[in-house]
Amino acid sequence: MEQLQDKRSVLVLENEDIAYQGVVVLKNVNVSIYQGEKVALIGKSGAGKTTLLRRLYQISPRQCAFIHQHYSLVSQLTTFHNIYMGRLDTHTIFHNIRNLVLPSKIRINEIRPIAEKLGLTEKLFTRIGELSGGQQQRVGIGRALYRGVSILMADEPVSSLDAVQQAQIMDFITNTCKTVVTSLHSIDLSQQFFNRVIGLKDSKVFFDLPVDQVSDSQLKALYG
Repeated sequence: MEQLQDKRSVLVLENEDIAYQGVVVLKNVNVSIYQGEKVALIGKSGAGKTTLLRRLYQISPRQCAFIHQHYSLVSQLTTFHNIYMGRLDTHTIFHNIRNLVLPSKIRINEIRPIAEKLGLTEKLFTRIGELSGGQQQRVGIGRALYRGVSILMADEPVSSLDAVQQAQIMDFITNTCKTVVTSLHSIDLSQQFFNRVIGLKDSKVFFDLPVDQVSDSQLKALYG
């Protein structure tokens, strides 16, 4: 892992209490995310991983893409259209309507390689409502990747996939995006694909360490 002082911070929280629906979930948070880092947020369900992700996203939403745990897709539209929505705000209304009715070859050629990497080539023009949960999750990932911004936020992005798919998709995400911050339940994935791990417990940052410095005893205490 590179020395943090040699990196540029892109997202910073200082001594902040973070609330969700009016209730403080995390207290006195001091977290800086540095350019090029791959950061995993871990901890028990309810520890505040999603809350921290959302707060980090709010700091600079135009720099970030967000993969939602519950996909946030339009079920009546196709895989192509849902991935295309990642750049909806970068085009004119006329251009967006045109691609809704008749997708252009240019946009198809931009999106097809992403769909291929996600195992969705044959589902490119299938409606979301006809896809499995795992396929829908991959569409959500594709939409965020297609946005093409420098920071990717992901809330349990591979929870609906099997172990082989989880590793394949996580490898694709971390190698495609420059800076990645992801909440995860899987310790194995955090150790395999991330260079920094932030553990959340008891409404606070329990530890924030390079992945190779996180001990088994710390993980046991985090989940104990």
